[in-house]
Amino acid sequence: MASLGQILSRMFFWSYERGTWQYDLAVILILVFVLLTPRNWFHDKPESGGSVAPGQVQLLSQDGNRLTYRVDARILAPPTKLALQNDLHTALQEALPELHNGNFSIARIEPVHDDQGTVIAYQVEIRH
Repeated sequence: MASLGQILSRMFFWSYERGTWQYDLAVILILVFVLLTPRNWFHDKPESGGSVAPGQVQLLSQDGNRLTYRVDARILAPPTKLALQNDLHTALQEALPELHNGNFSIARIEPVHDDQGTVIAYQVEIRH
């Protein structure tokens, strides 16, 4: 007979074969944990800034097929370098009816700072 330590060790390192009662028990325990654990135990909060309100995306200039918009930083999630361009593309697409099809690319992104140096918006140049 295996000791409790050996059983826990085999469960932790997932060394039971599929189809055994120990394997099934481990799967059930994982499912119970995933499905029944309250969300507030992990302080999980969405990072999105919310829906886009009128005035949070403004057209600044147009030069042929190049358009420059000002996008309020509050409608975006806290930026990471890789996610910022994707978030700006989505915000423009949702805010402006002429961009709903998504057939545009972002050419340039410039942050707009307030007096304290906080980013309050982004100037986004797009190409159709």
